[in-house]
Amino acid sequence: MAGVSAALQAHLESGHTTLCHAWRITRRDGVVFAFTDHDVPLVMEGELFRADTGLSARAIAQSTGLAVDNTEALGALSDVTLREDEIEQGRFDGAQVQAWLVNWADTSQRKLQFRGTIGELRRVGGAFRAELRGLTEVLNQPQGRVYQKPCTAVLGDSTCRFALETPGYAETRNVQDVEEGRIFAWDSFQGFEAGWFTRGRLEVLDGTAQGLWGLIKHDRFDGVRRVIELWEPLRGDLAEGTSVRLVAGCDKRMETCRLKFNNLLNFQGFPDLPGEDWVVAVPRSTGANTGGSLR
Repeated sequence: MAGVSAALQAHLESGHTTLCHAWRITRRDGVVFAFTDHDVPLVMEGELFRADTGLSARAIAQSTGLAVDNTEALGALSDVTLREDEIEQGRFDGAQVQAWLVNWADTSQRKLQFRGTIGELRRVGGAFRAELRGLTEVLNQPQGRVYQKPCTAVLGDSTCRFALETPGYAETRNVQDVEEGRIFAWDSFQGFEAGWFTRGRLEVLDGTAQGLWGLIKHDRFDGVRRVIELWEPLRGDLAEGTSVRLVAGCDKRMETCRLKFNNLLNFQGFPDLPGEDWVVAVPRSTGANTGGSLR
């Protein structure tokens, strides 16, 4: 078997094996979970792999080409391990996964069988089913730059380079009134014109929903109250007093980049690209063939 140590190979050839599987899940926020399908916990390199989670996995499909290696992990939801609310919040999306074949009698004898990320994750009747995607999955992602009139950057990223810490472009407040995890309201929220945060972000800074964020759909005044509405509800407990951060919105237009953020030098769009009318225009003997409006 390729990649197997001499000690593990000898154990496999002995005819009497003591084998099990072990998994480690590392979320993007740094939280680590370790499981085994053995009936007692295992310790590998000082890390405890839990045995009371009911986690199991199907056979791993592997190939020598560029096809995506894949498998599925199945398990029960537990309050002390994989919690249903954290799956609902998307905290396991894109988490790193490692899977080993292990001699539970001597955990130094093991083989790394799979390494990849969590793809689609479904919940069914108190259990979960997670699709595991291999390392070649990233090769399926489109590469290259899109040429379009609006800016292709995300506000504050490495291509935009705008400093979100600039005074006047972010506001930290405690939740005062929230409906369905989607509509936030404050009785007194001045200093920013209506619509300033539209297309921006609302980020949760503390509490059980810490780390979650949502895109802002509307930023308006309802009388004296300021209302911030998200496109989708945040799937976490947002109790009164929870600290949230509001980041100014950007509609990707050149005028907004220049006038609102004074960041035209880093604008990543192509506002002077000709439109479709100009591309399909045919020659004519009179007037300028600009592809503009016929009115």
